[in-house]
Amino acid sequence: MLVWILGVALFALGICVSVALHEAGHMLTAKWFGMKVRRYFIGFGPRLWSFRRGETEYGLKAIPLGGFCDIAGMTALDHVSAAEAPRAMWRFPVWKRVVVMSAGSITHFILGFLILYFMAVGMGLPNVAGTPVISATDCAAASQDPKTFEFAPCTPGDRYPARDAGIQPGDEIISIDGQRTATWTEVVAKVKDLRGAHTFVLRRDGVDRTVTVDIPQVQRVAADARPGADDNRVVTVGAIGVRSTPVYHYDAVGAFGGAASFTGDMFVRTWQGLLAFPQKIPKVVEAIGGGERDPDTPVSVVGASIIGGDAVERGIWELFLLVLASLNFFVGVFNLLPLLPLDGGHIAVTLYEKVRDWVRKLRGLAPGGPVDYTKLTAVTMVVVFLGGAVVLLTVTADLVNPIRIGQ
Repeated sequence: MLVWILGVALFALGICVSVALHEAGHMLTAKWFGMKVRRYFIGFGPRLWSFRRGETEYGLKAIPLGGFCDIAGMTALDHVSAAEAPRAMWRFPVWKRVVVMSAGSITHFILGFLILYFMAVGMGLPNVAGTPVISATDCAAASQDPKTFEFAPCTPGDRYPARDAGIQPGDEIISIDGQRTATWTEVVAKVKDLRGAHTFVLRRDGVDRTVTVDIPQVQRVAADARPGADDNRVVTVGAIGVRSTPVYHYDAVGAFGGAASFTGDMFVRTWQGLLAFPQKIPKVVEAIGGGERDPDTPVSVVGASIIGGDAVERGIWELFLLVLASLNFFVGVFNLLPLLPLDGGHIAVTLYEKVRDWVRKLRGLAPGGPVDYTKLTAVTMVVVFLGGAVVLLTVTADLVNPIRIGQ
């Protein structure tokens, strides 16, 4: 239990660091461009501690659930003193304001990439997509123990179908008999029903190669077998003597490419998750009512911290880091959605002002000035209400029926 609590606290600390760096991204870019930064605080609520350096006050507040960077003149509603007016944010060029407002999300992306890079160097990156890349070739063992699932040792009479056909570690199986095999599961499902000579297309060093594999019959436990059970069945299937690649390992240089590729995949999965988000809310409600918690449902920072605690307790540090990286990518993408009060909403307003003034210039009119945010209050409150409702639902679900690892 102590290790689990430590894991939860460590993950929560990771979230706090991410938030602090997010706000630091806003602050540093604003200062770089010459904008007036009044305050930089981590947390909300009562002030615990602060100090002033130069024109900026830095500090901590009692509730560590976020933070803020107070830039003078971020919107036209912000009261700006006469001394601050020349350096008010809204007076700066659009591209500078966009950089400052997007800097928080960019910081999340950089942090997520760095986590993945150090994972790639230290422990490898998981083959999340299940891509059928070969890690090793071996004999197609004649039998498998129905209770322990262990394969029989290779004997002189065993065959090496993959190796004999020219398949090598690092090859990706693209298709079998002309049928695409996108995942390792698809390869296994296809091969088990085959006997004799069949055509495999492999991708090696970016080049596709065609080989013929002579697939033998072997004895394997049935798909419904349970480890340790006494009544497991043994069936006859086809096998080619290869092992999958559950984890990709890199050196310090190759890890840049591996982390970059994995980052791209995470962006895609994050966006797909956001699009599917509304459809998953009913399952969260069901989980609160006592239904089985779907592992694919959204989690709050509370739920993510619980998963982090489970990962540390079981020594699965790669899962801990992967969840932390995923959270950074999610927050970064979500924060760029064109909705107030998110940074993406402020960016959208800024770009609207630019386009509007360009159109006005074509018509011979003067610039329209900053957007009146009071006219957007109703829309902003709807977004805040919906966001708060989702947070309340997910936190409740994570407290009464959390997603657990290994339980």
